[in-house]
Amino acid sequence: MGDISIKINIADRVYPLRVETEEEEVIRHAAKLINEKIKELQDNYAVRDKQDLLSMCVLQYATGMIKAERSAQNQDIGLEQTVHELDNLLTDFFKK
Repeated sequence: MGDISIKINIADRVYPLRVETEEEEVIRHAAKLINEKIKELQDNYAVRDKQDLLSMCVLQYATGMIKAERSAQNQDIGLEQTVHELDNLLTDFFKK
């Protein structure tokens, strides 16, 4: 569609961005999740420095992303192995 200008608030700082129209909702949702996580960390720990809170937030999201990537890779490997086993079974069946 096209680029639009939006302003995103993260950790009490405003960031002007130019984004694709179809990305706006995802970016706003991501900013909302980040701010919610920062608030949760601030409420649960004696940390008030925004940089520390942002670092902790990024670490949690990056860890989750890595776990999700590994899980997806393991599922791909499992699927590949299953297909290989089925291929072997069918090959054996048709040889008989």
